[in-house]
Amino acid sequence: MESHLNTVLITFVHGLVYGMLLFLVASGLSIVFGMMGVLNLAHASFYMLGAYFGYSVLGVTHSFWLSLLLAPVLVALAGSLAERFLLRPVHAAGHLFELLLTIGLSLVMLEIVKWSWGTEPLPVALPESLSGTVQIFGSTYPVYRLFIFGFGSIVVIVLAGVLFKTNLGMIVRAAIDDPEMVSSLGTNTPLVFNLVFSLGAGLAGMAGVIAGPILGIYPGMAQVMGLDVFVVVVVGGLGSLFGAILASFMIGELQSFGVLLFPRFSLILIFLLMAVVLSIKPQGMFGEKG
Repeated sequence: MESHLNTVLITFVHGLVYGMLLFLVASGLSIVFGMMGVLNLAHASFYMLGAYFGYSVLGVTHSFWLSLLLAPVLVALAGSLAERFLLRPVHAAGHLFELLLTIGLSLVMLEIVKWSWGTEPLPVALPESLSGTVQIFGSTYPVYRLFIFGFGSIVVIVLAGVLFKTNLGMIVRAAIDDPEMVSSLGTNTPLVFNLVFSLGAGLAGMAGVIAGPILGIYPGMAQVMGLDVFVVVVVGGLGSLFGAILASFMIGELQSFGVLLFPRFSLILIFLLMAVVLSIKPQGMFGEKG
């Protein structure tokens, strides 16, 4: 009986860790849609790009911490350039053009990754300082997974502080509700959009660096993460940060316990959750009615 309880508790912790990774990727996508109305189908590709950039920085510097610092910055820069020179020119043309553009951008990024790093999975060693294990709930648990949850929690607190306690956050939240009014008050909304898009890309890139040692680095990682992230933003409600947090942990737990209890149907479970939520609230749990 005790061993079963330990298994349940460890599985629950696994779900928290994966949920935190999902939130780091999904938060930027949700905020970008809320502000700009752009459902960026290339967003998960920034997650993949962060993992590969982190791998290269690690190979040069031999420092996981430098890769965790520099790779998200590089991804944020790539996101800034993509928004400024690709998305912004087609924004006025409508959502269909934005969707087509972001699909094309994801394919281009995938081919760049294959051309630059190859198609074989790339192994990433755990940082030595985080490679140990600890006893938790009577079982051995990797320190690195606990680091993911702790580090992600700090990012969540900082992100919430920026959005709810600073002038920039006030502008971002106002732009989510009424971008035209914010522009009419003299705010440089294109610059704010670019900063938010860059931040979202950087957060996704950070998640890619963190996920590399445990989930692996390979060209298809964007598609795998992209499915879960899409469900997160739909279930949580597009534009809702709190909805993204809650949905991320719900889906993380559903995935974790699904693999344990229903391994053949674990992928189906998250889409069943999405179907149930949308049948009750078509705008998602915390999304605004259109």
